[in-house]
Amino acid sequence: MSVSFVVAARAAGYVAVQSAADPVYGLTSARFWATSVALLGLAGAVVGGLALARSARRTGDGGRRRAVVALVTGAIALAGGALNLTVADGGPGTGNGVVAGALALVLGLTGLILGRLALTRSRRTG
Repeated sequence: MSVSFVVAARAAGYVAVQSAADPVYGLTSARFWATSVALLGLAGAVVGGLALARSARRTGDGGRRRAVVALVTGAIALAGGALNLTVADGGPGTGNGVVAGALALVLGLTGLILGRLALTRSRRTG
């Protein structure tokens, strides 16, 4: 092997490692998907909290519609966040939406729990 080939191979390896380690700052499609699902999970958690507060008052439909909305949005956010984390091939800062995907999991689960509590309470009081 010639010395120039070894030097070129080391330089190519350094460039490959360097470019893979650089963080991505733009909005990639994976980040957009994960952010959208996280916002949907946030909406589900908020609606679930409102449904739980509404079911405690025992007025109207007891927050059943809001509870169902919280269950549906929470399930979609949970599934979308899990899917995003499953297909991500890197960690935070790689442009794969890993942080927002994990946030979508947490918020989706929160929406599911609050929606289920509100639905159970509205059935019990109604």
